[in-house]
Parts: sequence; structure tokens; C-alpha cells
Amino acid sequence: MLQAQNLTKKYGDQVALNSLNLHIKKGEIFALLGQNGAGKTTTINLFLGFIKPTEGHLTINGISVTKDPQRTKKEVAYIPETLMLYPNLTALENLKFFSALAGFNYSKSELTYFLSKVGLQLSAHDQYLAGYSKGMRQKVGIAIALAKQATALLLDEPTSGLDPKASNEFSQILKELSADGTAILMATHDIFRAREVATHIGIMKEGNLVMIIEAQKISANELENLYLKTV
Repeated sequence: MLQAQNLTKKYGDQVALNSLNLHIKKGEIFALLGQNGAGKTTTINLFLGFIKPTEGHLTINGISVTKDPQRTKKEVAYIPETLMLYPNLTALENLKFFSALAGFNYSKSELTYFLSKVGLQLSAHDQYLAGYSKGMRQKVGIAIALAKQATALLLDEPTSGLDPKASNEFSQILKELSADGTAILMATHDIFRAREVATHIGIMKEGNLVMIIEAQKISANELENLYLKTV
């Protein structure tokens, strides 16, 4: 679903990403760990088509990101650390607007279904997002991904700033999306959350993916020790 082959990004003499090879199948959650500047966000921005690779190829659902960016944008949804939604619109209005941009025209009952599926309480559906917590806004972002019928989800520090309850709720939603076949790539600093939610974990250092681990084969403490030794 998400594939990178020898993906490289350079800024002059600086190598931001070096020959990345990555293959994320349907239903897999791949968490990228690494310090700031390790190449996590660069990887996500390349998949989104925000920046162009210096070398290599990347595809989403078999479609080339560089050759057909408009088609790949229809396949993917993106949730950054700070989600840009309209604070002067309600959750239903935001969802209707962004799903319409993707070419969908849902009824109110369908929009309500998407918001309820991600755990947003019914009483909040008609409230303005200006009064939402970050966790509630993230749920609206997930609902937009559902309404868009995205086959892949890209996340950049999605649990940053969330309290433990909201972070746990967010993780449960990701697991449900994974069970439905969505491929998920997540950049994060949260080692323990990555161990809990991911199927695979990659550790990045100075633009290189130095290690890939099956999450079930390592404990959270072992992962933390390995991460500290690696970076």
C-alpha cells in the first residue's frame, strides 16, 4: 500500500533522507522513531507529495506519487501534529466541507455515523471546533479520513500534547482502522505508544532507517533501551 524504493532527499550537500526502502501493507501500522532531524517528517512529506525526492521512487496503492500526485492524494489522509480545521465551523460542517473537497456528498446521518465511529460524542457534533480539545480535533481528522475513504493514513506526531486518556482513545481508533485494512505510517517520539499500537517499528538516525522491528517481538522497555543505544 505504501512503498518507497531507494528514496533519497538532499538539500544541497545535506542528506535529509538516504536510500529509504519501506513497504507497508494493508492493515499494517508502521511507527517511525527517531530524534528531530532523523528523517521522519521528510519521509511523510515525500509520500504526501509536499516535496519531491532527489532519487528513488514511492507509490501509494501502486500509484506513483511523483507521476500522478492527484490520484495519490485521493488515496491518502494526513493528520499532522497540529490539525488545521475551521474553528468557526462545527464538526459536522468541517466534515461535510472536507469530504466535499474529496468529491463526496454525504447526508447528515452519514456524517454523524463517521463522527460517532471515531468516538466523538453526539453532543459535540454541532459544537464549534474553537471549543474542542486537541483530542476531539484529532477525532474529527480521523472521521475525515473515513469519509474520504482513504486507503492509507499518514500521521506526524499525532499524540503530541494529548492527555493519557485521549492518547489511548486515539490508539484504539488506529487499531480499528488497521483491522479494516487501512495502511498507517506514523512518525512519533512516543516509544511506548508506538510499541502499543504499531505492527512494525522503524528506528531512524541521520536520514537512515537503521532498524525495523516487529512490535510483538519486543517489550516496551527493550525497545526503549534499543532506541537509546541506536540514536
